[in-house]
Amino acid sequence: MNGLDFEQIYKTYFERVYHYALFLTQGDEHRSEEITQETFFKALRKIDSFRGESSINTWLCTIAKNIYFSEQRKKKPELIDEIPERSDESAGPEDTVIAHTQAESLYRRLHELPEPYKEVFTLRVFAELSFKEIAQLFGKNENWACVVFHRAKERLKKEDK
Repeated sequence: MNGLDFEQIYKTYFERVYHYALFLTQGDEHRSEEITQETFFKALRKIDSFRGESSINTWLCTIAKNIYFSEQRKKKPELIDEIPERSDESAGPEDTVIAHTQAESLYRRLHELPEPYKEVFTLRVFAELSFKEIAQLFGKNENWACVVFHRAKERLKKEDK
């Protein structure tokens, strides 16, 4: 598609793709940056093949997901127990520990969700895809995506108690 301004696409979607990659990598900022860079590199090379059947955001997140899973298949299975700590310099040590514990708990609970709940929730929250875009990725309808998302939220709420 020759009419697309790739620089504008990068500026508009970089943060969404990065946050989606950050979720996929369980908070590993370095790997997320690499996945995001590779996503936009592949998108730039294949921009002419983008036909518009899905949104650009959906297309980019699909590329990022494929990069992540391809990377995972190449690696030996690893147990990732820690999520990198992000510290807020204005927060005290107690607040930092509480925030880290909560973030770690959320990542663990999200990754324990069965499919398709985990992926639908991730695409909706971290990649900011619409229910229509999520439905397109799965070959389902919007109602299906909405129901799966809300069921995922309910499962997370139950596990939080």
